[in-house]
Amino acid sequence: MMNQKSNFDVYLKPTFFINSDSPRIQEYSQDICSGIGFHRSQRDRAIALYYRVRDDIRYDPYHIEDNQDFMRASSVLKKRTGYCVGKAVLLAAVARAQSIPARLGFADVQNHLVTKQLKAMMETDLFVYHGYVELYLDDQWVKATPAFNGSLCRKFNVKPLEFDGIHDSIFHEFDTLGHRHMEYVNDRGTHADLPFDKIHEAFKKYYPKLFEMNLPQESDAFTRDASV
Repeated sequence: MMNQKSNFDVYLKPTFFINSDSPRIQEYSQDICSGIGFHRSQRDRAIALYYRVRDDIRYDPYHIEDNQDFMRASSVLKKRTGYCVGKAVLLAAVARAQSIPARLGFADVQNHLVTKQLKAMMETDLFVYHGYVELYLDDQWVKATPAFNGSLCRKFNVKPLEFDGIHDSIFHEFDTLGHRHMEYVNDRGTHADLPFDKIHEAFKKYYPKLFEMNLPQESDAFTRDASV
């Protein structure tokens, strides 16, 4: 257990990527929590933040740019789209804006449900640096993964990940038909800010086509392909 406030400072302060001091982030965070009184717990606010980020921001792994501004929380919010890492960065930012300690976690996962376009882009079903968030609630770190919005999960026949602020919510192990969907194969640890250089170095190593392919530019292209 962490008892001293100084231990949490690094997980409460704004950073370049987790720019919780951005007016756009502050306004969004306040809007989400406006109906939750100050007498309510941090857990209640964390749950509200999780579901809004999960479902407001469309999951889109097709469009990943090799520049830092693309990955800032305020940029993800402005676009209203992002892949798992971008959505994790945004959740961490709105949590810090509500004075909830938040840090980023990463793992390599084997994802057995991908679209044809994504498989062609990645040439593997191994997703390196899959992103999630750890929130410090009621004296413990709790994992939350806001990557896959509810409408997308229904397209893939996968149950949306729920979050209660008590139990870890980290991956879709099986789809609704009982087929294996996702497996964690390597823990990349937790970070107070986005390890941008490490992630993009890994992407260029594992996915050499990632920044070269001319994939569909529609914001809902990945959702549409999931229905094919």
